[in-house]
Amino acid sequence: MSAPSKALSRASLSAVEPIRLLIVEDNPLGCELLKSSLKRSQLGVSKFASAITYGQIIDATKDDQIDVALINEHLEDGRRNGLEMIDHLRKSSPAIRSILLAKTLTPELVLAAFHNGAKGVFCRTEPIQALSRCIRAVHRGQVWVNSQQMEVILRALIEARPTRLTIPRVISALTKREEEVASLVAEGLTNRDVAKRLGLSEHTVGNYLFKCYEKLGLSTRVEFVLYILSRCNKSQEQARSAANNS
Repeated sequence: MSAPSKALSRASLSAVEPIRLLIVEDNPLGCELLKSSLKRSQLGVSKFASAITYGQIIDATKDDQIDVALINEHLEDGRRNGLEMIDHLRKSSPAIRSILLAKTLTPELVLAAFHNGAKGVFCRTEPIQALSRCIRAVHRGQVWVNSQQMEVILRALIEARPTRLTIPRVISALTKREEEVASLVAEGLTNRDVAKRLGLSEHTVGNYLFKCYEKLGLSTRVEFVLYILSRCNKSQEQARSAANNS
């Protein structure tokens, strides 16, 4: 779940598959500066593409020639923000792994990023070497969660977690038993605790979780919990809004 704490050596970088990288900023200069910094970091990028507008992102990703997309919070044209673009790529180009670039990490931003399909959230105050490790980890299929980001995620979980979860209808792809497992996992229970609560074996609980991951297009427990919590919170907000307007 967590990203490696040590930088990859140059030898190991040369032994792994090159990365086709898309850099999305809110201005052309930002794209060039980030590209230059990543080139100096010896990341091992075989292709650099850049975009600052919604249309440019669509053009850059339509031919499946991108592996990882670094997406700024804001786009130049304002038609889509970074979070919406990550959600779009998750649906239109699921092979692309997205990383949200943020000036400041907040619990709300972390929840929204992972809910929309990000495989990592990177704070711009961290050094470029850390960004290189983040990109490499995400390219390998990992979720980037370093110590600072884990603190943000844990704080988001604590602040967002309701006393009791009711899985909203928006997650209708799950069966009743899968909903029960999802609710307990999102409340912080381990597989063993879930198994005891529902009278199942740990192996069976693991199978249910795997099916949930498949149906929701997720790959890790962190993504799964954040997804469930964000959906529950959104459902509760909609219910409160409807009550206030009635």
